[in-house]
Amino acid sequence: MTIGIATDHGGIELKQQLQAYLESQGYSVRDFGAYSYDAADDFPDFVIPLARAVGNGEVERGVAVCGSGVGASIAANKINNVRACLINETYSARQGVEHDDMNMICLGGRVIGIELAKELLDNFLKAEYQALPRQLRRMGKVAELEK
Repeated sequence: MTIGIATDHGGIELKQQLQAYLESQGYSVRDFGAYSYDAADDFPDFVIPLARAVGNGEVERGVAVCGSGVGASIAANKINNVRACLINETYSARQGVEHDDMNMICLGGRVIGIELAKELLDNFLKAEYQALPRQLRRMGKVAELEK
Protein backbone atom coordinates (compact mmCIF):
# COMPACT_ATOMS: atom_id res chain seq x y z
CA MET A 1 0.00 0.00 0.00
CA THR A 2 1.33 3.43 -0.93
CA ILE A 3 0.65 6.17 1.59
CA GLY A 4 0.98 9.86 0.79
CA ILE A 5 2.08 12.21 3.54
CA ALA A 6 2.26 16.01 3.76
CA THR A 7 2.66 18.78 6.30
CA ASP A 8 3.41 22.42 6.78
CA HIS A 9 5.76 23.87 9.40
CA GLY A 10 3.25 23.10 12.18
CA GLY A 11 3.65 19.37 11.79
CA ILE A 12 7.11 18.85 10.34
CA GLU A 13 8.47 16.90 13.31
CA LEU A 14 5.43 14.63 13.59
CA LYS A 15 5.42 14.03 9.82
CA GLN A 16 9.06 12.97 9.87
CA GLN A 17 8.42 10.57 12.75
CA LEU A 18 5.31 9.14 11.09
CA GLN A 19 7.07 8.68 7.78
CA ALA A 20 9.83 6.68 9.48
CA TYR A 21 7.22 4.65 11.35
CA LEU A 22 5.23 3.87 8.20
CA GLU A 23 8.37 2.79 6.35
CA SER A 24 9.36 0.57 9.29
CA GLN A 25 5.93 -1.10 8.99
CA GLY A 26 6.53 -1.92 5.33
CA TYR A 27 4.48 0.85 3.71
CA SER A 28 5.69 2.70 0.66
CA VAL A 29 5.52 6.43 1.48
CA ARG A 30 5.27 9.26 -1.03
CA ASP A 31 6.34 12.52 0.60
CA PHE A 32 4.58 15.69 -0.59
CA GLY A 33 6.57 17.99 1.70
CA ALA A 34 7.31 20.13 3.51
CA TYR A 35 10.80 18.76 3.74
CA SER A 36 12.20 21.24 6.26
CA TYR A 37 10.90 23.79 8.72
CA ASP A 38 9.84 27.13 7.20
CA ALA A 39 7.57 29.21 9.42
CA ALA A 40 6.31 31.09 6.36
CA ASP A 41 4.99 28.07 4.45
CA ASP A 42 1.27 27.44 3.90
CA PHE A 43 -0.47 24.10 4.46
CA PRO A 44 -2.50 24.20 1.20
CA ASP A 45 0.74 24.13 -0.80
CA PHE A 46 1.44 20.62 0.52
CA VAL A 47 -1.97 19.25 1.47
CA ILE A 48 -3.70 19.98 -1.85
CA PRO A 49 -1.17 18.01 -3.98
CA LEU A 50 -1.51 15.12 -1.51
CA ALA A 51 -5.30 15.29 -1.64
CA ARG A 52 -5.24 15.32 -5.44
CA ALA A 53 -3.08 12.19 -5.40
CA VAL A 54 -5.52 10.50 -3.02
CA GLY A 55 -8.52 11.64 -5.05
CA ASN A 56 -7.20 10.31 -8.33
CA GLY A 57 -5.79 7.08 -6.90
CA GLU A 58 -2.07 7.80 -7.21
CA VAL A 59 -1.77 6.88 -3.51
CA GLU A 60 -4.16 4.63 -1.65
CA ARG A 61 -4.45 6.71 1.52
CA GLY A 62 -3.22 10.07 2.74
CA VAL A 63 -1.84 11.46 5.97
CA ALA A 64 -1.93 15.24 6.35
CA VAL A 65 -0.41 17.05 9.31
CA CYS A 66 -0.58 20.70 10.22
CA GLY A 67 -0.49 22.47 13.56
CA SER A 68 -4.01 21.50 14.61
CA GLY A 69 -5.06 19.29 11.68
CA VAL A 70 -8.06 21.55 11.06
CA GLY A 71 -6.68 23.49 8.10
CA ALA A 72 -5.42 20.31 6.45
CA SER A 73 -8.87 18.75 6.79
CA ILE A 74 -10.65 21.77 5.35
CA ALA A 75 -8.29 22.00 2.38
CA ALA A 76 -8.29 18.28 1.59
CA ASN A 77 -12.06 18.03 1.51
CA LYS A 78 -12.24 20.56 -1.34
CA ILE A 79 -10.82 17.90 -3.67
CA ASN A 80 -13.14 15.42 -5.40
CA ASN A 81 -13.05 11.84 -4.12
CA VAL A 82 -11.32 12.83 -0.89
CA ARG A 83 -12.88 12.07 2.46
CA ALA A 84 -10.53 13.58 5.02
CA CYS A 85 -11.12 13.92 8.73
CA LEU A 86 -9.31 15.35 11.70
CA ILE A 87 -8.86 12.37 14.00
CA ASN A 88 -7.76 12.39 17.64
CA GLU A 89 -8.95 8.99 18.91
CA THR A 90 -8.75 5.42 17.67
CA TYR A 91 -12.44 4.57 17.27
CA SER A 92 -13.00 7.21 14.60
CA ALA A 93 -9.71 6.35 12.87
CA ARG A 94 -11.09 2.87 12.22
CA GLN A 95 -14.82 3.59 11.95
CA GLY A 96 -14.26 6.49 9.55
CA VAL A 97 -12.82 4.04 7.04
CA GLU A 98 -15.24 1.17 7.73
CA HIS A 99 -18.43 3.23 7.53
CA ASP A 100 -17.55 6.42 5.63
CA ASP A 101 -14.76 5.30 3.29
CA MET A 102 -12.37 7.88 4.77
CA ASN A 103 -9.23 7.88 2.66
CA MET A 104 -7.25 10.67 4.30
CA ILE A 105 -6.46 11.23 7.96
CA CYS A 106 -5.57 14.66 9.32
CA LEU A 107 -3.51 15.07 12.46
CA GLY A 108 -2.43 18.00 14.59
CA GLY A 109 1.31 18.15 14.98
CA ARG A 110 1.00 20.55 17.90
CA VAL A 111 -1.74 18.66 19.74
CA ILE A 112 -0.92 14.95 19.69
CA GLY A 113 2.23 12.98 20.33
CA ILE A 114 3.92 10.31 18.27
CA GLU A 115 2.60 7.30 20.18
CA LEU A 116 -1.05 8.31 19.79
CA ALA A 117 -0.39 9.24 16.17
CA LYS A 118 1.00 5.74 15.53
CA GLU A 119 -2.11 4.16 17.05
CA LEU A 120 -4.34 6.37 14.93
CA LEU A 121 -2.44 5.44 11.77
CA ASP A 122 -2.56 1.74 12.60
CA ASN A 123 -6.34 1.88 13.02
CA PHE A 124 -6.78 4.00 9.88
CA LEU A 125 -4.56 1.87 7.65
CA LYS A 126 -5.74 -1.54 8.81
CA ALA A 127 -9.43 -0.71 8.42
CA GLU A 128 -11.36 -1.50 5.26
CA TYR A 129 -14.54 0.06 3.92
CA GLN A 130 -17.41 -2.34 4.63
CA ALA A 131 -19.53 -1.13 1.68
CA LEU A 132 -22.79 -2.27 3.26
CA PRO A 133 -25.94 -1.13 1.42
CA ARG A 134 -26.70 1.65 3.92
CA GLN A 135 -23.11 2.90 3.73
CA LEU A 136 -23.11 2.87 -0.07
CA ARG A 137 -26.40 4.79 -0.07
CA ARG A 138 -25.03 7.40 2.34
CA MET A 139 -21.71 7.82 0.59
CA GLY A 140 -23.54 8.06 -2.74
CA LYS A 141 -25.39 11.07 -1.38
CA VAL A 142 -22.10 12.62 -0.34
CA ALA A 143 -20.52 11.91 -3.75
CA GLU A 144 -23.44 13.71 -5.44
CA LEU A 145 -22.26 16.92 -3.77
CA GLU A 146 -19.05 16.78 -5.82
CA LYS A 147 -20.93 16.99 -9.14
